[in-house]
Amino acid sequence: MNPFTQFLAQFLPSHDLDVFVAYWDQLEALIIRVYKTQRVSSDDERLYVSVRAQLQKGYARWQKQLDPFWRAALVNGSSAERDPFVYLFSAESAAAFIGDWTAMQQLPAAREALNRFIVAQSADTA
Repeated sequence: MNPFTQFLAQFLPSHDLDVFVAYWDQLEALIIRVYKTQRVSSDDERLYVSVRAQLQKGYARWQKQLDPFWRAALVNGSSAERDPFVYLFSAESAAAFIGDWTAMQQLPAAREALNRFIVAQSADTA
């Protein structure tokens, strides 16, 4: 898990959100790796299929709650115009991230939304 997100998540009572964030971390790492190396292995493709399925299934639970947080995030210096989570797990394959600078720009907005959501959830349970 992203170290800062892990720090924030330690205060959450919801194991389900931890599971979603763990899958998100895997997707984020995969996108960055594929973008940087400009290559996709068969392991990357298998991982993407698996993680994508889990995120698509799990996101339904969190989508409405995450909506205001991603809308407040910035993508390339401007307000996010689309859901970065949906954008990033809607690609048909991991190979789609080769050279996809737009995907790389969505990652910080998604991470910011997750972190702010976790802080809000933690405040609600305090």
